[in-house]
Amino acid sequence: MTPDQQSLVQSSFAKVAPIADVAARLFYDDLFERDPRLKSLFKGDMTEQRRKLMVMLAMAVNHVGDWHAVQSAMRSLGRRHVAYGVTPADYETVGASLIATLEKGLGADFTPDVRGAWQACIATIANEMLSASALP
Repeated sequence: MTPDQQSLVQSSFAKVAPIADVAARLFYDDLFERDPRLKSLFKGDMTEQRRKLMVMLAMAVNHVGDWHAVQSAMRSLGRRHVAYGVTPADYETVGASLIATLEKGLGADFTPDVRGAWQACIATIANEMLSASALP
């Protein structure tokens, strides 16, 4: 990601963070609408799951310029997701839902440049998580 993209991701996430639970609800509603099968992967408390999603996103966003600081955590998350039954194809669905959520949450502030920055960020996260599934 370029420094400009990193800045766009961080500044746009700062606008979403105050409505974290609403954003997480929008995300999961969109995700389960896109692929109802994914709902069966979530066995626990969705309130806690929404919190975990936003914590993970905040961690990634806060370290977007220093990816090595969170690389290990992202790989660990990727390994756990394999154990939960997440497939590589599911990452595309998750990415599309996250983009749709940001578009709803940011409204007019979700410019083409912000979209591109988030697409790059999501690809970085997904690639790191997916790479972990191939690690011993």
